[in-house]
Amino acid sequence: MTLVKDVRFEHYRPEHALGVHETGPRISWTYKCSEPFQQQSYNIEVTEISPTGQPKIICNANVVSSKSNLVPWPLTEPLRSRHRISARIQGVSEKGETTPWSEPSILEVGLLNAPDWAAHRIAGSDIRDPTKSYPEQLFRKTFEIGQATASARLYITSQGLYEAEINGVRVGDYFLAPGFTEYNDRLQYQTYNILELLRPGKNCIGVRVAEGWYNGRIGFEGGKRNIWGERNTLIAQLEATLDDGSIQQVVSDDTWSVTEGPIRLTEIYDGEKYDASKEVDGWSLEDGGGQSWQTVEVLDPLPERTKLVAGYGEPVRRIETVKPIEQITTLSGKTILDFGQNLVGYLRIKKVRGAVGHKITIKHAEVLEYGELGTRPLRDCKATDEYILKGSQEAESWEPRFTFHGFRYAQVDNWPGKASLTDSIEAVVCHTDMQRAGQFECSDSNLHKLYQNVCWSMRGNFLSIPTDCPQRDERLGWTGDLALFAPTAAYIYQCTGILKDWHQDLAICQKRRDGLPPMVCPDPLEGDRFWDLGIPTAIWHDVAVLGPWAVYSATGDVEILRTQYESMQGWIGKIQRYEGSSTPNLWHPNVFQLGDWLDPAAPPDAPWASKTDSKLASDAFLIQTLRLMSQIATLLGKDTDAALYSSDFSAARSQFQSEWTSPNGRVLNESQTAYALAIHFDLLTPTQRAFAGARLAHIVSLNAFKIGTGFAGTPYVCEALVSTGHTDVAFGMLLNQACPSWLYGIKMGATTTWERWDSMLPDYSINPGDMTSFNHYAYGAVATFLHERVAGLKCVEAGWRRVRVEPVVGADITSASASHLSPYGEISVTWEIVEGKRFRVDVVVPEGVTAEICIPNGTQKKEETVGCGKWSFETQYQRTHTWPVKAISPLPFPLEGLQSTLGERNRDNA
Repeated sequence: MTLVKDVRFEHYRPEHALGVHETGPRISWTYKCSEPFQQQSYNIEVTEISPTGQPKIICNANVVSSKSNLVPWPLTEPLRSRHRISARIQGVSEKGETTPWSEPSILEVGLLNAPDWAAHRIAGSDIRDPTKSYPEQLFRKTFEIGQATASARLYITSQGLYEAEINGVRVGDYFLAPGFTEYNDRLQYQTYNILELLRPGKNCIGVRVAEGWYNGRIGFEGGKRNIWGERNTLIAQLEATLDDGSIQQVVSDDTWSVTEGPIRLTEIYDGEKYDASKEVDGWSLEDGGGQSWQTVEVLDPLPERTKLVAGYGEPVRRIETVKPIEQITTLSGKTILDFGQNLVGYLRIKKVRGAVGHKITIKHAEVLEYGELGTRPLRDCKATDEYILKGSQEAESWEPRFTFHGFRYAQVDNWPGKASLTDSIEAVVCHTDMQRAGQFECSDSNLHKLYQNVCWSMRGNFLSIPTDCPQRDERLGWTGDLALFAPTAAYIYQCTGILKDWHQDLAICQKRRDGLPPMVCPDPLEGDRFWDLGIPTAIWHDVAVLGPWAVYSATGDVEILRTQYESMQGWIGKIQRYEGSSTPNLWHPNVFQLGDWLDPAAPPDAPWASKTDSKLASDAFLIQTLRLMSQIATLLGKDTDAALYSSDFSAARSQFQSEWTSPNGRVLNESQTAYALAIHFDLLTPTQRAFAGARLAHIVSLNAFKIGTGFAGTPYVCEALVSTGHTDVAFGMLLNQACPSWLYGIKMGATTTWERWDSMLPDYSINPGDMTSFNHYAYGAVATFLHERVAGLKCVEAGWRRVRVEPVVGADITSASASHLSPYGEISVTWEIVEGKRFRVDVVVPEGVTAEICIPNGTQKKEETVGCGKWSFETQYQRTHTWPVKAISPLPFPLEGLQSTLGERNRDNA
């Protein structure tokens, strides 16, 4: 039987389609097929659901189309605020077979227009010193509901971070809402279904509000406070539809009260201090709260430029818990818990007893150094939580609400009593609740571990926005990191929502900067004397094009490109060319560039001083960006723009060859990154390409297969080797464990990917560089190579409409598998070498996808093209690669011979 599954609107998971800003949402679905099924048309039924739950069919149509991804909204009338609808689909095959109707999927529109908001912006009335951090504020309002409620919603946001309760029960499960945005332009609000929390009669709503990113300390060297505003505010609008159809509103206004809460300090960097002795009993109950409340101050409405928006990304949530694997007593007598995994979140204390006023302190770090907590890489970040007991007869439990840490180890000071820490403390893993899309496994356990480390680093750094690192005084949305990692991110997780939000903020920053993208987004560094360079910067600013292109490639959604097109053009217009020279289409050489950032040859205090000429790297990314702009303009039907960008691309590519390569293909700045970019971005003629591939292989072999690339070259170096016929060298590099390499970190016990190849030195001391993070995703871009080459699953048409299955067999790897949850359903490939003689591959292709299969067949290749179904192929296998592969010695005789000779001489001299 064939079933229609996963009916969804736009890019929302069904559970996240509440309170969205969509007036004509496109619809998608997948098929679960026991036999091949090819859609010829579909039936669609749309039902309007009233606030009291009454359904009314408003559309029932048959559409002749094979499309099942992002099909147009079938109605001419746009949806309006609070509109609630459901849709279900029935597929019809070419043979006239009809599937059963799908389960309905529900979407509800939020508050689209400013007049929909009756709520006021309220704040505490106390005057605050803008240089200090202050306790959380508790807001409270009691109200009465006269009869049973049919439906109820809470629309809420804050300038700061909030957490709401109704009648003593927490509202929803979001963490760090409303998230991190360009607050002065896009303030995100959330919509909650609160029907189960209300009751006839008296009710109470309470909301905690704290500083967070909005006006807490953010940035380097002490950072800055109050970047987006000095006061934390609350905007809340509760709407209850009663059984008789009437609507009751409870909005934030001058009838609310406010007081300070028990969270005495809460900072993104420094952590949270909670004094349980200052808890306000019953503060969110109608008959509680005590006497210490003050009337709130009603502020002016938000400025016109500040739009209340629902946003597109999934919320940040508490995803899972991790138990400590070991309790360590250090030489200095400290107690440290090891959680066995570098993660992002916080520690939860359970069932602790002690005297009133007793303070427990928890300090976090990613690594140990000399057996003690390694806090130096945190820089000006305390990463410390404190809990002061109230000393009640009952056991106390606590967890932070408005901070997070990046850590594997936690030092617990002043733990009371003899209760076991390993039983009383657990780590809570937090990140944006994206749906997992990609998986990879293989017979080499180190590569499997490397992939898991990449996934953990992405999880920890996709928390509200895509950040560079989650632990030190930074945690910012660096543009260069995402520009290089976005294709990998889109393979591992369905991250369209979080990236759509982030790119919209990027465009906002650009408008403020006359088209120039920021270095980080949101941008608390604007005007910083060092990091806000204020000049066009290749690779980092190329994210304006590379980021949306990665999302488009994963989804096939051309509207993502259309939305960001002005941003893309703004960036192209800011690039400083070398006009009046022989290379007028390339970058001007006088523009400072960050280049191949953190190349292992760069000094610790000068991470931009790479072996690769920064202008060469910048020129290579410029040409790739122009190539994509030509394609994007064509997709958007902007033919004049497409012709201009195509001409610019062709001229720049030709000038690159004249400027940077010899006629036979030698890149004048010989480095791994220079050759990798020239090959992967197709900047060479076919003859030059072959020579360049051989030269790259020679350089890598001469370097004993150690990595010689920084951020810019790392995503492409293995692919450049394989695509030019040097598979053995690529696997030699991939599986190398000497520093610098991907597996060096694995050998050293890494559970995430590092910022530096040698973040930890071989003697287990921490790299002395000021920037030493143990959780950066940039070097994890190699996971794309694992997907596409080791497992052999590659998307070759945007939205996974067409894929290529072509495993590259290398080293001693005997099996691998990969899967991806595409817009059409899960695509998977599993291959293995059976008894050293047969090559077997199993492929699953969902309806709507075509797969090109290309697998080894002796010394030849077997190729087939298949559609929907489960497919198995088995061919003869003959090993054609060399393993282990040997490095090239720079000496005219083997290195082992030199070592032996030197050893004999030393003995003779002795």
